[in-house]
Amino acid sequence: MIFTLPPLVAEPILHIGAFPVTNAYINSCLAVVFFLIAGYVLRNKTALRPGRIQNFAESILEFILKYVDQVTRDRKKSMQFLPIVGGLFLFILISNWMGLIPGTGSIGRWLIVEGRQELVPLFRPANSDLNMTLAMAVFAVITSHILGVAAIGFYKYFNKFIKINDLIHSVRKGGMSIFVAVVEFVVGLIEVSSEVAKMVSLSLRLFGNIFAGEVLLTVLASLIAYVVPLPFMLLEILVGLIQAVVFAMLTLVYLTIATTPITSHDDAAHGHQESVPTPTV
Repeated sequence: MIFTLPPLVAEPILHIGAFPVTNAYINSCLAVVFFLIAGYVLRNKTALRPGRIQNFAESILEFILKYVDQVTRDRKKSMQFLPIVGGLFLFILISNWMGLIPGTGSIGRWLIVEGRQELVPLFRPANSDLNMTLAMAVFAVITSHILGVAAIGFYKYFNKFIKINDLIHSVRKGGMSIFVAVVEFVVGLIEVSSEVAKMVSLSLRLFGNIFAGEVLLTVLASLIAYVVPLPFMLLEILVGLIQAVVFAMLTLVYLTIATTPITSHDDAAHGHQESVPTPTV
């Protein structure tokens, strides 16, 4: 059996027109098929007296909902965020664990790559492709902004980053308040760059851990197959779970903070300031 180190970029297995189908994309499609089949089975088994499969699925949803409640402290928000956070968590978890199935990274086809013949694996962990993790990170951050605008209004949400409203009020008051408003305006501009940093950190954290685990298992399997890699495969099961939890919980925090009302100068002047609990993880 031939073991080769996986490259940073997912390799295309075939092309559908101009669209390349990579080995990581195949694994992500298999994960989607798994959820479609699971959803179909659960839909047919839904009953007043649920069976084992339905009880297991409901227990997972209740477990996730409990932790979502601890962050949002609002059941209405929890129910709104559950499909997003729960979907990301389960997809990342199953994708990570599917990468540990025997044959992933070792079964492939011989293709001509850069003028030479190489064995290209048919399957590669979906989250070891930076395109996949970056797409999920962009989705998570953009969705938080969309829900934030819907929850508190465009003007108030926009003022969180570009604090024009604070500058206007500081000019009316004069004095030191102008300096404070200018500093807050600069801080708001930094907040814009932090939104980009969220996407980068979310995507690279997940990609780095899964790709590093794939490289580690490949190296160990090439040295002594079947025996040495087993403890590390158990470790990768835990790492896959932890990375899914971290990605989902950070997404939940972003969603909660984005939809939390922001107190403006007008609200403070009229005594409408509300005490909003700080989300905790």
